[in-house]
Formats: sequence, structure tokens, C-alpha cells
Amino acid sequence: MIPISSSVPRPAASPAVREAKRMREARPASPAAPGSLKPVKDEYVPEGEKKRESYGRYWLGKDEDGSPKIYFDDPEAAEDAPASPEAAGAPEAEDPKKDEEPKTPGKAAPPDKSGKEEKCVGSTDAVDREIKRLKEKKEKLEAKLSREAGGTRREALERQLAQVENELRQKDNDAYRRRHTVFTEL
Repeated sequence: MIPISSSVPRPAASPAVREAKRMREARPASPAAPGSLKPVKDEYVPEGEKKRESYGRYWLGKDEDGSPKIYFDDPEAAEDAPASPEAAGAPEAEDPKKDEEPKTPGKAAPPDKSGKEEKCVGSTDAVDREIKRLKEKKEKLEAKLSREAGGTRREALERQLAQVENELRQKDNDAYRRRHTVFTEL
């Protein structure tokens, strides 16, 4: 028996195909073969003894009247400028624990410059009135709903009742009262 592949004549390759095949065979293997790549790594290069030039420093302070003012510490300041930023009223090095005070709800505010304590009274009367109004509206809707026989009017009343109940759920809690407390100074 003769294999079928040997009985079928092969077409002659075109000159362009032969040239492309010859070029592929003649080309040397590239050094960037996928298996030969080195992994790329970051490298730390220390700056050495060179210090970076300072561009100055800004800080917030208060002027003689107590108004906020922005100060600038220029590294190329004139000779008659104060020698240190502290002399010009600049803040000391930032210390996060220095100004930190525990924030508890019952703690009174520290006294201001005059030495007088500030006293305030919180009132939730407006929130209480609003919740009372919503509860009354809910009761009226429930009464109307119990009298209504059916149809589209009943569905509308049920939707209104669901809306009022949702609003009550959102507002009748301590978190809502705290957020909407009105403070007045004594």
C-alpha cells in the first residue's frame, strides 16, 4: 500500500515564501529570548552627604489682633530677620500627643483666654415635636385604612402608611436625636 500523502504532488513554493524561510533560518537567536530575561529589581541609591536645599517653611499663626495669618520661613532671609523660626513665632516641632485631648461627650470645653467657662444647654424639642406629629399621622392613616373597604384608595393609604412608618423608623432613635440637638449658650 502507498500512503495517500505521497501520491499527492506538492505545489512549488513561491520565491517570496522561500526567501522568508531562508531569512528565518539565517537570523541568529535573539539575546532577548523569553527564558533568558533577568528579573528587574529596584535599587536603593543613597544620596550621600549632599543635603537637599530647603525651600522654606509655611505655618499658620495669629497676628497682634488675633486674626489668622500665614507665616513663611525663607531660607534666604535677610540678615535682619530673626535667627530662628521660634523667635518669629513659628511652631515647635510637631508633636501629635502635645495637643491631643481625650474627646468625651460629657467633658466641658477648656476655658478660653478670658478664663470664663462656656456653658450650653441641648434641646431636642424640635425632634420630639416632629416625631409626635409623625405618630399622629400614622394613627390617622391606620384609622382611615380600617374604614376603607378596598380598591385603589386603600392601596394609596397603605403606601402612605408605609412611608410614614419608614420615616418614623429613621427618626425615632437616639442617634437622630443627637445629630439634631440644638445647643444654646447660657
